[in-house]
Amino acid sequence: MTGIGRVLVILYAIMALGASGRSFVQIAEKFYEAPLAYTLSAASAVVYILATLALIFAGRPGWYLVAWVAIVFELVGVLAIGTLSIVMPDLFAHDTVWSYYGRGYVWIPLVLPVLGLWWLTTHKPAPVAASREQVAA
Repeated sequence: MTGIGRVLVILYAIMALGASGRSFVQIAEKFYEAPLAYTLSAASAVVYILATLALIFAGRPGWYLVAWVAIVFELVGVLAIGTLSIVMPDLFAHDTVWSYYGRGYVWIPLVLPVLGLWWLTTHKPAPVAASREQVAA
């Protein structure tokens, strides 16, 4: 992986670390204050970890689909949580990674899935060669 693909993997890895660290501290220190928000931060961390791994292994069978699912889930999550945090601010009195479309992370959570989906669309893996049994048939 080179170019923008490598940059995407690095950005996803940074987001995975940031979201993991944030959610761990939130859950360990004050989970009782905002269980929904802090659980959503942990869920976003899992999504970023999965997306990072899926982008790294996107050329292997199955991982390309996993990357698509993780990144689409991320985009839907950012849009849903971002919108809910504006429309129903009481529900998110404590910020999550995706609150206000990722405002606390310089809106990277809003831009990253768009770039990730663009990259996946323009870098489809080559089809797997037919096995000898399929060729013989």
